[in-house]
Amino acid sequence: MTVQTLDHRTSTALFDITPLQPSLGALITGIDLAQPLDRPTYDALRAALLKYRVIFFRDQHLTREQHIALGAAFGDLEEHPVFSLPDYPQILPLISDELKERLPGGYRRTSDGNWHADTTFRAEPSAASILLQRVSPSLGGDTVFANAVAAYDTLDEETKARIDGLTAIHDTRTFLQFLDTEEKRDALQKAFPPVEHPVVRIHPETGEKVLYVNSVFTRRIVGLPEAESDALLALLFNQVKRPEFQVRWSWRPGSIAFWDNRATQHYAVPDYSEARHMERVTIVGDRPVGPGGA
Repeated sequence: MTVQTLDHRTSTALFDITPLQPSLGALITGIDLAQPLDRPTYDALRAALLKYRVIFFRDQHLTREQHIALGAAFGDLEEHPVFSLPDYPQILPLISDELKERLPGGYRRTSDGNWHADTTFRAEPSAASILLQRVSPSLGGDTVFANAVAAYDTLDEETKARIDGLTAIHDTRTFLQFLDTEEKRDALQKAFPPVEHPVVRIHPETGEKVLYVNSVFTRRIVGLPEAESDALLALLFNQVKRPEFQVRWSWRPGSIAFWDNRATQHYAVPDYSEARHMERVTIVGDRPVGPGGA
């Protein structure tokens, strides 16, 4: 699967790979994800995911059972504590109209930014996510992905030395706005108390250093005064917004994005006015470990 130039399409004899941007992202074609994965195909897809960090597919009109089976081929699946389908608890639905009704002011329109890695409020955040588009707006609604390894690598050496041993608190506060009673909010916070993760994690498969704070779930850096913590987090949150670290994906029904949640962050662009319906399965990960092993 060696890629010599950005526009060079590589055939693996199993599927084709077309890189989309220098930093991350590749389009995979010549594969039917509705079919069970044999070992060679599984290995090739996993290698592509680790290399490109997010891989994309078109025209994959999976049933919910097939979507779940695809995710389960890569590991155990999470059940989201706030959003899940009653008959398919492994599936997290992202339905624009429903979320607008549940959140006054509109979903993803209530904060300055929502770049994030999934479920970092968990003690063991997700390893990867597979998002399938069911209904697309005619215009807009893209998702942008960022390479959090490159975001770390391009920090100045002084900042790297400063953050390599730090930890930060992550919590579920962002979900409280979707719960309609104090009892439900209390139950969520008891089930998922704040957790402490390294600001820089070591990717468990590649050994790379990853910038591991995000504007949705990270609240403060442990051991720093509030003003200093806020300033440092603002700097690190902005680092993933640099365009040279990003790939932008335009959806249509049957499109899939499969991303390594340990090495990326993503942002759903809230520029659409029509229905947008997506469904995600999320693969269980492990507890993040920092450069010092803690």
